Amino acid sequence: MKRLFLFLPLIVAVGIGVFLFAGLGKDPTKLESTMIGKPVPEFSLESLDDASRTLDTSLLKGEVSLLNVWAEWCPSCWDEHAYLTYLAREKGVRIVGLNYKDQRENAFRFLERLGNPYDEIIFDPKGRLGFDLGVYGAPETFVIDADGVVRYRHVGVVNEKVWTEELLPVINKARGNS
Repeated sequence: MKRLFLFLPLIVAVGIGVFLFAGLGKDPTKLESTMIGKPVPEFSLESLDDASRTLDTSLLKGEVSLLNVWAEWCPSCWDEHAYLTYLAREKGVRIVGLNYKDQRENAFRFLERLGNPYDEIIFDPKGRLGFDLGVYGAPETFVIDADGVVRYRHVGVVNEKVWTEELLPVINKARGNS
């Protein structure tokens, strides 16, 4: 019996090694989402711009939108921001921001410095809506159809390649332009 305890660290190490090896080669941007095909979870949160104004699920109904999860503390959010601004201003894409686990003052400074591509910004300082959406971190971008149903989720920076190959085809399909 005592010999079995001698091998316990080896057994644990092998188990951890197998677990870690199984994750190698997986693309972290291809995280599965249980929200695909489901309505955006019900929420009632403050607008970033006006704490006295409450935003709810109706914000994401009526037209196809991108819901972009971002925060000032997120370096990748800084990287993608110029492209989001281009999409909003040059391509007319409706983008709703979800300011995630951030401080209002920091978010304002971020937008003052880089511009604001968002039609509206949901302020989610505790990450409640992010949690309900299954957000792992920022940035993440969801395609929401006109009925408020999640059609796609992209983890990571939105750039021209992601827009052209992933998001635009889903948006076109959601708009009935497939």
